Amino acid sequence: MAKNKTARLPPEIKRELGYGPWQPDSKVLKHWKSIATRVCKPCWELRYCPYGPLVEQFPLLPPTRDSAIQHNEYLKRCLRTGQLGDGSGLTPSKRKMFRGWVKKFDPDSYPASIPTTVAEMECTVFGHICPVVYSAEGFTETSEERRTGRYMPFRTKVRVVRRDNYTCQHCGKHLQDNEVEFDHIIPIAKGGSSDEHNIRLTCHDCNADKSDKLEI
Repeated sequence: MAKNKTARLPPEIKRELGYGPWQPDSKVLKHWKSIATRVCKPCWELRYCPYGPLVEQFPLLPPTRDSAIQHNEYLKRCLRTGQLGDGSGLTPSKRKMFRGWVKKFDPDSYPASIPTTVAEMECTVFGHICPVVYSAEGFTETSEERRTGRYMPFRTKVRVVRRDNYTCQHCGKHLQDNEVEFDHIIPIAKGGSSDEHNIRLTCHDCNADKSDKLEI
């Protein structure tokens, strides 16, 4: 799915996310970024989803125009060859269904791109927007209160330095006291905490290269 930090928000996506189509894109994206940053996605920190299949009841973003065009070309290829992508034959019922989809296809009904801030909140398994963004309820969080700011207590820093043995966790370089930097595994901008389990030791160059990218 094409992502773009400054992409225009089509009215249908605003409706899916619970906003009015008339609301300015800038205000919608500002509010969305605010709520997305406040929450912790359990699949990132706890490796589970408290909602399970219920995630399917939450919004599903449409494919981008390029993806939709590629899929439509695939359907037409299946109709020409009489075969699916896996080499199996095209049944009469699927042939009828594919013809209907190709006939109704309108590329302009799909968004050219979707803002990264929105697309990043998709469930990595089901594809729907993560329910935690909407609820941010206590049971979606870790058992201990999260430190959501950038402040790290001195004790936490000492424990991380000892745990990681003065070694950059990206490049393996041994670090001196004045070379030590602390990296948020899940960036603060993407809902990460400043708890010890989300911090690792890095050198300056590796920390600068990562920026706010998520690398687990």
